[in-house]
Amino acid sequence: MSIVTKTNKKEFILNFRHKKYNLAERTHIMGVLNVTPDSFSDGGKFYSLEKAELHALKMVEDGADIIDIGGESTRPGSQPVSLEEEAQRVLPVIEALAKKIQIPISIDTCKPQIAQKAFDAGAEMVNDISGLRFDPEMTKVAAKYNVPVVIMHIKGTPQNMQENPVYEDVIKELKDYFEERINFAVSAGIKEENIFLDPGIGFGKRFEDNLVILKNLKEFKKLEKPILIGVSRKSFIGKLIDADVDNRLF
Repeated sequence: MSIVTKTNKKEFILNFRHKKYNLAERTHIMGVLNVTPDSFSDGGKFYSLEKAELHALKMVEDGADIIDIGGESTRPGSQPVSLEEEAQRVLPVIEALAKKIQIPISIDTCKPQIAQKAFDAGAEMVNDISGLRFDPEMTKVAAKYNVPVVIMHIKGTPQNMQENPVYEDVIKELKDYFEERINFAVSAGIKEENIFLDPGIGFGKRFEDNLVILKNLKEFKKLEKPILIGVSRKSFIGKLIDADVDNRLF
């Protein structure tokens, strides 16, 4: 699960196919569906189409506002998968759910080819952990389809991001990064109102960095963009309360 926090604006409207969300009214909930064998908390649990579909429908029933579908694990040390493998994992699920649910589907990918196929299959949003950096073609695809784009901060790649990440001032570094990425996205044709920001909890962050980020979210709100926060079950929670991954969902 992830959350989209309220913005400082009095109104921030996003129009999806079946839904209109004013992100200034309340915090919205993103249900995460990992169609992978190796994601850190639920790898393999929803790997089949039937199990993935049932889990997504349960999240909708429980109140999710967006379903985010990913076919490539980004846990620390994970390895990338091929375009063909990622497509085989996510596209059947998106196609099935697009016919059954009335809330928007987000595709969690860094690959523009996957994003484009996902949009054609029914997805309406892209969640790019690279912040549009791993493949610049992603900006062209997002601009063409006029969809909301989540720009996340990550130091390094999933393969090496937790190998001694260091910050002098994590809040300043993230703000500078977001300002540069927003300018890049807009110059590439992505609309201002389609940009979300995600500080990337656990993505190239030390234990203390995660806590500092959460304590200072108001600093990112000054950028006047919705903020996506993914904290569910992550290791810093386990360290705080001495709990394994199956006991962090509270």
